[in-house]
Amino acid sequence: MRAGLIQLNSSDDPVANLPRTQGLIAQAVGQGAKFVATPEVTNVLSTSRSHQKSVLQHEEQDQTLATLRKQAADLGIWLLIGSIGLLTEDTDGRFANRSFLIDPQGKIKARYDKIHMFDVQVTESETYRESDGYRPGETATLAETPFGTVGMSICYDMRFPHLYRQLAQAGATILTAPAAFSPVTGAAHWHSLLRARAIENGCFVIAPAQTGDHDIRKGKPRSTYGHSLVVDPWGEVLLDAGAEEGAYVVDLDLGQVEVARKRVPSLSHDRPFRLDRG
Repeated sequence: MRAGLIQLNSSDDPVANLPRTQGLIAQAVGQGAKFVATPEVTNVLSTSRSHQKSVLQHEEQDQTLATLRKQAADLGIWLLIGSIGLLTEDTDGRFANRSFLIDPQGKIKARYDKIHMFDVQVTESETYRESDGYRPGETATLAETPFGTVGMSICYDMRFPHLYRQLAQAGATILTAPAAFSPVTGAAHWHSLLRARAIENGCFVIAPAQTGDHDIRKGKPRSTYGHSLVVDPWGEVLLDAGAEEGAYVVDLDLGQVEVARKRVPSLSHDRPFRLDRG
């Protein structure tokens, strides 16, 4: 299967972001991709909660989702919309960070709300409190496709290996990890975390990413790491997109999942144990 990864430099204007995203999806399909994946917060990358509240929509009204569903149907492809920021009915006013898997008829095959919130202090000057604006999801998601079973995640989730192990043990052969990764943690951890998730689960990992300095009109400046990545089940990096916005394609031999799991069948080797503080 040929997969396409869309590396974006999204702004905080969803209207401006949409045609750029559509154009890059079309480029990937033009290069033969049958499964295309976009990064986290495809619709709008913003550091201002008030601005987000003014531009985000509920799922039923979101123009990015509706337009990309139609594009997937027109092109006859599977499309992972890495995530979209959406309004919710939550009484505290927090948003959803939601990933969608779209089938070739433009129907929503699966939804996943990001479970783990990026509440960290990366440096003295770089602090994130994702849970201030987004409410965490509570359900892991698997989706069946003709090319394999997809286990869905988003960005910071990749630091929680038990999520991926449960997805793999439930049948996932492809793990998706769309992201908008900090340049500091990206340089230190991005490749290592994604290679580890692929190796320990015998899965392909597909991680489309945001990149560069983002056009933020309202709120603090924001930069992301880029380096959209595809890792095979043995831990080999098949694609590293570097730092440029664009459409990137890679061929996947899905038979490698079975080969890797036969060589190291660790998914079936879990054993119970006690913790002794002695």
